[in-house]
Amino acid sequence: MDINATILNGVLAAPPELREFESGSRLMRYLLTLRTTEPRRRVDVIPVTLWEPPEDVLGLEVTTGTRLFVAASVQRRFWEGADGRRSRLEIVARNVAVDPTATDQEAC
Repeated sequence: MDINATILNGVLAAPPELREFESGSRLMRYLLTLRTTEPRRRVDVIPVTLWEPPEDVLGLEVTTGTRLFVAASVQRRFWEGADGRRSRLEIVARNVAVDPTATDQEAC
């Protein structure tokens, strides 16, 4: 069986952005900062998208520095551009939640 599962726990690098399209679809975009020390010190800011965010997620009061859990999958998106066919890997969330174990100091 194939598995495409990604779990992220990091802090918001910027406030979430909600986009609404003419079709009526909605997209919530998060920039999540992930810090690691092994095998070397590294800071990554990962874009995460959540299509059709449920009302409970829309109602989350989150700001820069809020620690989030994200359950997601990795997907490759293709499109035609001026330079020809292009693609990008994306982290597409299935669930986003505030980390209940984070303290105010940890979230900053």
